[in-house]
Amino acid sequence: MAAEGPEPIAAPIHPTVEALIRHRLGEALGGLRGSLEAAMPMLAFVIVWSATRERNLAIGAAAVLTVAFAVVRLVQRQTLQYVLGGVIATALAAFFALRSGNAEDAFLPGILTSLAYLIGSLVSVLVRWPVVGLMVGVADQAAVAAGDPFRWRRNAAAVRVCSRLTLVLVAVYVIRVGIMGPLYLAGNVAGLTISKVVLGWPLWVG
Repeated sequence: MAAEGPEPIAAPIHPTVEALIRHRLGEALGGLRGSLEAAMPMLAFVIVWSATRERNLAIGAAAVLTVAFAVVRLVQRQTLQYVLGGVIATALAAFFALRSGNAEDAFLPGILTSLAYLIGSLVSVLVRWPVVGLMVGVADQAAVAAGDPFRWRRNAAAVRVCSRLTLVLVAVYVIRVGIMGPLYLAGNVAGLTISKVVLGWPLWVG
């Protein structure tokens, strides 16, 4: 019997540095599903409260969605971190909106957060510590286990790709603030609600 040749080496799942970084970035941020889990309870609160002005009903609607998301995650034995992110976002939105009595104020924390991320992400590129690289380092379990979550910085190609992807984040935040800021100032709750959904998914396309 002829000797068997070496087993073929499987093609890499992520053939390029950029593909690998995009994958790990998606893991760190939760992808489209994590984005929806973080945003939908807050939007449920805003929509119900705007329509009824019943605080308890609005909070109840957000709570039902949160519990539903949490149950699905538990059944699938997955992390609850994105669901908990939704709880925090909803609590902040409810605090701002109920304190002022204006539904559009529920979106103010998100707008201010996007503005802060915009500035921070841009600065991180300028100092050559792109924020996407930091997120990738945290998501790289092997590097974290080895006590070297910043090993990506020793790879010039990885730093360039992380810088480029961080600039994509900057562009996303510019668009978010540029669209939602004027809508907030105009008190356009419907426009803010639609924008919150539409502008929440560009990172996961492509």
